[in-house]
Amino acid sequence: MKTLLFSASLLSLALLSSAAVAAASPEEAGALGKTLTPIGAEKAGNADGSIPAWDGGLTKPVAGFVAGGFYPDPYASDKPLFTINATNLAQYKDKLSPGQQALLKRYPDWSMTVYPTRRSAAWPAGIYEETRQNATKVQLASGGNGFTGTTGGFPFPIPKSGVEAVWNHIAGYRGDTYAESWSQAAITTGGDYTLVNFDYEYDYVYANQQKKPEQREENLLLRFLQVVNAPPRLAGGLILVHEYTDQVAQPRKAWTYSPGQRRVRLAPNVAYDNPGTAADGLRTNDDFYMFNGATDRYDWKLVGKKELYVPYNAYKLNGNTLKFEDVLKKGHINPEHVRYELHRVWMVEAVLKPGTSHIYKRRTFYIDEDSWKILVADKYDNRDQLWRVDEQHTSTFYDVPFVQDGVEVKHDLQSGRYLAMRLRMGEKKVYDRISRTPADYTPDAVRTRGVR
Repeated sequence: MKTLLFSASLLSLALLSSAAVAAASPEEAGALGKTLTPIGAEKAGNADGSIPAWDGGLTKPVAGFVAGGFYPDPYASDKPLFTINATNLAQYKDKLSPGQQALLKRYPDWSMTVYPTRRSAAWPAGIYEETRQNATKVQLASGGNGFTGTTGGFPFPIPKSGVEAVWNHIAGYRGDTYAESWSQAAITTGGDYTLVNFDYEYDYVYANQQKKPEQREENLLLRFLQVVNAPPRLAGGLILVHEYTDQVAQPRKAWTYSPGQRRVRLAPNVAYDNPGTAADGLRTNDDFYMFNGATDRYDWKLVGKKELYVPYNAYKLNGNTLKFEDVLKKGHINPEHVRYELHRVWMVEAVLKPGTSHIYKRRTFYIDEDSWKILVADKYDNRDQLWRVDEQHTSTFYDVPFVQDGVEVKHDLQSGRYLAMRLRMGEKKVYDRISRTPADYTPDAVRTRGVR
């Protein structure tokens, strides 16, 4: 990476100091909602206008939208600006991650079509207010493995370390309590795959906008339930997870249910670099949502900001007009259906701590300034060789509003395979609001649901 784009302001210089660990000062926090967006992005556009100013994002439903269903594309009429491929890579390499460059070199038929930048990210008013309050009071837990001092909002809108930026990604608002269904496919080198279909339930306690802060359970981030529907050999398997904001005080708790044994078991292996569910070894547990869970095995460095071509406003890819065979191709997904835009991202380096273990020795995350979503991740093996490249294709759910995770693609450069997750083709549950109680997410409840 040759060029990092740092702001000339004293505020941004303070943000990049690896030694700075205190909460933001009142003067720094005063920039939120003024020169900074309410969650900490630069409100202004860039020098040449290719990144526009943030004007509040998408906050009104588009014509044709039906609550609970798919989201019509508000930018369907946008025309491409240009396409990046192996032949013109050198022209654009300064705005591509090493992993993106490697994909273009490895697959001559892979390309990145770039569209006008739309800063669509938007959040509920309650998230803005809680984030403003967080700026001066939230603290990292011991060793950076969690945070304290809040029950909602982005915890570190003015980050002073890499781990703070990553906690913004982990704890970012993803809705309240809802269900969704989607499929994943592990693509072989020959282009074959077997679809694995899931039902998911998410009970986000932290930042839940249906509850007042004092009604949210302290230190609980979310309850999460995964149910495998297909193929038949995997159907009926369940995973229940309780995730916490301060993981020093309370590490993740997880349970699994096996239909063959009809037993619920504690599952401490649902974490770190243990293999993800039915992913054929192409992702780790902490790869889910680009990164999740404990941060304690890495040292985190906030490198700075950079302009990068990233997946964005992926309404087509996340919509209901495509079929699996339209998207899933040999080597990579079909580039005809992928939208890239130029955005500012925070660049965070994670390096494995001495005395700990993980299959990834080093990871570089590129975090969207407008949403705190990790949109690109480059991951290196223990030889320091680039191994895997992940991209996250998000879109703004404008009726809530919030930026929701979409199709997640994990490329293995060494094997020539990839994993495509969160494929919603033909599904009915996109953002299905549900009513649940804590009793619905206990081991006993999982045992009842798992009986076949």
